[in-house]
Amino acid sequence: MASCLEARSRGGEWLVRIEDIDPPREVAGSADRIIETLQRFGMRSDRPVIFQSDRTAAYRNARDRLLAEGKAFWCGCSRADLPPSGVYPGTCRAGLPPGKSPRAARLRVGDDPVVFRDAIQGEIAENLAETVGDFVIWRADDLPAYQLAVVVDDAWQGVDEVVRGHDLLASTARQIHVAQALGLPVPRYAHHPVATGPDGRKLSKRLRSDPIERSATADTLRLTLALLGQQPPANLPLADLWNWALGHWRLDRVPRRTAIEVPPGDATPGDG
Repeated sequence: MASCLEARSRGGEWLVRIEDIDPPREVAGSADRIIETLQRFGMRSDRPVIFQSDRTAAYRNARDRLLAEGKAFWCGCSRADLPPSGVYPGTCRAGLPPGKSPRAARLRVGDDPVVFRDAIQGEIAENLAETVGDFVIWRADDLPAYQLAVVVDDAWQGVDEVVRGHDLLASTARQIHVAQALGLPVPRYAHHPVATGPDGRKLSKRLRSDPIERSATADTLRLTLALLGQQPPANLPLADLWNWALGHWRLDRVPRRTAIEVPPGDATPGDG
């Protein structure tokens, strides 16, 4: 809802993309259910929905270009080869050591921090060499990594603003680095707090903590607006609530927090 309102309140387009590039973890029919749920709540993509599973050739081309330019390299390490910190130590940076065969492709990182200003969270700086090291852009199971795919697709679709949950803020510096390595535009970013249950865990269907399915659509959207720092009026039907939201949306009212707890069993917003 935050991304939809931010795009449309500023005269932009809101795009839906299904990021289905991890077949072992996908649940059959989930993409259709996501699209159906969004439509039930009044959200339809302003362009045809893109499925990343149809875009493998584009990701492979980006990978091959980075490898050819020396910005990426083949790595023969598995997760078991990484230190406890998880930071890649550069084992294959200068070439595959004896006894190792290519498994994944990694993008080289430098020592300078990636600095960007998040529209909600403020200025962010991350030194990728210290936090992750050279990171995977092509997986050992011959699938594109998320960090590569989203950057290629954002540029292809002309995305100039990304509004998403705080749980993805940790990926942003890597995605900016990928975009810069490919010479692609870097979008603006805004990371809103995620909704959590009383136990502090993010709400999700997987954890059976889904208030979307147990509440009326207008009540759920009104609660969502309140959690995002807006002040919606009570008892508006769905269409009228959307009209109000489009006219009153303010990104600068979204709380600068990582998470906000949803009151258990309550789909009625409080005082915002």
